[in-house]
Amino acid sequence: MNNLQRIIWLASFPKSGNTWMRSFLAHYLMPPGEAPDINNLRKFTTGDVRQDFFDAAAGGKFQAHSPEDWLKVRPRALELIAASKPDHHFVKTHCQAIRFLGQDLIPPQVTAAAIYIIRNPFDLAPSFARHQNCDIDTAITRMMDPEMIMGTPAGIYEALGSWDGHVMSWARAPGLSRHIVRYEDMLAKPGKTFNDLLSKFLRLKVEKPRLARAIKATSFASMQKQEQEKGFSERPEGMQNFFAKGQSGVWREDLTPEQVGRIREAFLPTIEEWYPEMLRETEAFAAGCDTA
Repeated sequence: MNNLQRIIWLASFPKSGNTWMRSFLAHYLMPPGEAPDINNLRKFTTGDVRQDFFDAAAGGKFQAHSPEDWLKVRPRALELIAASKPDHHFVKTHCQAIRFLGQDLIPPQVTAAAIYIIRNPFDLAPSFARHQNCDIDTAITRMMDPEMIMGTPAGIYEALGSWDGHVMSWARAPGLSRHIVRYEDMLAKPGKTFNDLLSKFLRLKVEKPRLARAIKATSFASMQKQEQEKGFSERPEGMQNFFAKGQSGVWREDLTPEQVGRIREAFLPTIEEWYPEMLRETEAFAAGCDTA
């Protein structure tokens, strides 16, 4: 291993299945009965917005007042995160894999590989609206914004950019060992999707009974039940339910033809590349045609 190149990024635009992926990996890789629930995933993975790592990197309580302040400390915080475990380990991020204000947000010196989770923008829009506590039209506008940034009260930022820019930044990052997973495939064919991730990318020998248990333990219904019983510490303020629907195709009920048309117009090249099977139906829907 080369120095601190230990991080396997679990990267996604928000509401694309990152929590599901982290939970699945925990249930598959940890000993039976030891996998954490949704509120204790930091026992298995960490994230690049952890206040304690930024405090340690800053030498005291970290508080940024601008992205520039954040970037002065982020490289050291990532070094501490990388060094926090002796071997490869998973770290969640919602940042793009780009240079931002002159710095690599995903520095190669701490990066081993990446798992990128992508979700189609039509289903993502209503889920992102709940995440942002805004209406769907506003959520779509934010998904189209190349300058989109989120941040914690302490000023630990996440440079999201636009949905298509986010996807392309990870899919085409030069020199990055990556595995791209579609949320829809996690839903429709979890056995094959997770088996491919484990065997082909992580190069692990897959134990089928263990795989089946991990898939069952991290089903959407299971995580939704956990949130109902225990809450979810990562749920943004003002959001009623983090695990609301978890289905594919909800855009047909949640979006208007005008909204579908906006998404198609904004993201058509990326949709053509990653979701070609959606082109015909969304075109008809946007035109007001019956797609039943």
